[in-house]
Amino acid sequence: MTAMPPLYIEGPAFWAPSLPSWKIARAAFRGEGAAADPPAGKPSASLLAPAERRRAPDSVALALEVAAASLAACGRHAADMPCVFTSAHGDLAITDYMCRTLASAPTQISPTKFHNSVHNAAIGYWTIGTGCMQASSLVSGFDHSFATALLEAALQCAAERRPILLVGFDAEAVGPLTQVHVSQGLLAGGVVLAPERTSHSCAAMDWSLRPGPAVAPPPVSDAGRALPPNAMSDLLPVFEGLARLSAGQTALPLDMPLGGQLSLHLVFRPCTTD
Repeated sequence: MTAMPPLYIEGPAFWAPSLPSWKIARAAFRGEGAAADPPAGKPSASLLAPAERRRAPDSVALALEVAAASLAACGRHAADMPCVFTSAHGDLAITDYMCRTLASAPTQISPTKFHNSVHNAAIGYWTIGTGCMQASSLVSGFDHSFATALLEAALQCAAERRPILLVGFDAEAVGPLTQVHVSQGLLAGGVVLAPERTSHSCAAMDWSLRPGPAVAPPPVSDAGRALPPNAMSDLLPVFEGLARLSAGQTALPLDMPLGGQLSLHLVFRPCTTD
């Protein structure tokens, strides 16, 4: 299919317990650094007020940590940024709690946990905490959630000719829901897509849709392979690619499945050298 006009990537941000920042993750994906030892506990979600921070589940803290880091890296303001968040299932630990409690003692449901059980809880915390009144959405695509959200964000960025924040995140699956989706630990990544190159651009991204069978690419780095399986693992090839590109790769093609018969075809090209 015909390629769309290129977009530009700014402010990569990454968080996993063993790779709790883009600086650490980029070095590890390039084979130039080690994972954090000991692993980090959980993100801080420091933009929230203390009371909200205590109530926020790990999934929300994870999403907000990456979103804030991405914007800080490219000097943009959250209040001005439309955003697309993605999670395969939302917070599976809270979903498990809700199901168990409804089955055994429905009158004891925690209002706070109920409040955090909705799929768009993280984007709600983000827009309220930052004062963002721009368009926001949260999408899901099971094993292809990050690819689905990347396509959504790219379409919005290209159509509206304005930057957009993209954040993917997922947390641990617990209880019977582990039979639905294997998801271990915490994993998140974020970028800003922009229609024009700026001083903060780290890569140009050519993008198009390709019909036909699509297979998810496996991690290519030791650090990527060492991460536990997570519902948001389809973001790994993007961030490994950005790390390798900044290490000297001149162009990096990548096919991200959107389903069994369609993929998002990307080519990353460097904007800067480091």
